[in-house]
Amino acid sequence: MVLSMLVIDLALFLLASIVLVSSGRYIVIFLSRISAYIGMTEYVTAFIIMSVSTSLPELFVGINSALKHIPVLTMGNVIGANIINLTLVISVSALLSRGIKIKEDIKENLLFMFLLASLPIVLIWFGSSLSRLDGLILVSIFFWYVYYTIKQKRVSKVKKNVKNGVVMEFSKFMNNVVLLAFSVILLFGSSFFVVRYASSLAVNLGISEILIGLFLVSIATSLPELTFGVMSSLAKKAQMTVGDSIGSVICNSTLVLGVTALIYPISDDFILLFTSLLFMLFSIIIFIIMVRKNNAVSWRNGLLLLLVYILFILFEFYLK
Repeated sequence: MVLSMLVIDLALFLLASIVLVSSGRYIVIFLSRISAYIGMTEYVTAFIIMSVSTSLPELFVGINSALKHIPVLTMGNVIGANIINLTLVISVSALLSRGIKIKEDIKENLLFMFLLASLPIVLIWFGSSLSRLDGLILVSIFFWYVYYTIKQKRVSKVKKNVKNGVVMEFSKFMNNVVLLAFSVILLFGSSFFVVRYASSLAVNLGISEILIGLFLVSIATSLPELTFGVMSSLAKKAQMTVGDSIGSVICNSTLVLGVTALIYPISDDFILLFTSLLFMLFSIIIFIIMVRKNNAVSWRNGLLLLLVYILFILFEFYLK
């Protein structure tokens, strides 16, 4: 009986993953067309549209965990997802594209990423929890950053709706918006079922809750980012992967944790998550050093980031 349930859950998990990968492929295509029409860099488009969109699974997990009065699950999910975004996702993209050249608009956002990802840790340090006031602060900072990004990063040198000298008709633009929305819905729906059946597999296999939050749930909720990274790299748009990863880290650290804390304050024995927090900051620092030093993430850097994630898995499993 248990074996049959495992087989069914695994089959449904794989089916949801196939839909996830397919929808991610088309999202890359439609995002590229939309960014050309509205005259924004691919980084801004990836951050505003894709990073917020792909962070919705984490947000839904946060809301549900807060309503069930176990918001610490969200903390583990966010930490794990941030580490995945800056190690596994970037690593896979760098290896597939044989290196990612980093543009100035991305380099300018590295400091913001570090500061905003560190902010929840600072709030916890001084208050021993994330209160509703802390949640309000985090959500407010997120919307400020979105406003700042749109205002500062809009490409005024590129004429709107022009790509390679061809003006895209408004009707075609709207078609791309509708198709993007449909693809995003498929992405969300498939990611929901991926999380559901992955969690079911974890329960049947007897994996602990903290490991579920740090690894299984974070991996499942990060599948949209990973899928987007693979598809954008194959489409020679690896720059969008970096924008999505940075945006997702910022979104997870501010919007997701903020909304969760607004619903139900996050207070627990954070010592259990201390090593995970250190790995998160370590991953951010390693990524920043790579970009600042080389203006790129080479395939060798990708291997190093993959090694960091493997080290994180081994250490946490040994510790827990």
